Amino acid sequence: MAVATKTSSRLELEFEDGLDVESGNVILKRKSFNNVKMAATTDELFAVTKALVPLQQRELYSIKRDDTELITEE
Repeated sequence: MAVATKTSSRLELEFEDGLDVESGNVILKRKSFNNVKMAATTDELFAVTKALVPLQQRELYSIKRDDTELITEE
């Protein structure tokens, strides 16, 4: 049986940076914050995001958490 162990976590914020003239799609800029505590809850990450967004020049598009796991055999 395989076991997954979290090894790292990252918070990614995506911001709108206008529209692509040709396709009409939203252009996104991404800011990543590495070394997020793996025990951080969704509410804690959301609170951090709410504190960071007013410091940005662009409008928030999405919030993502990117966890990396090491998969090993038990």
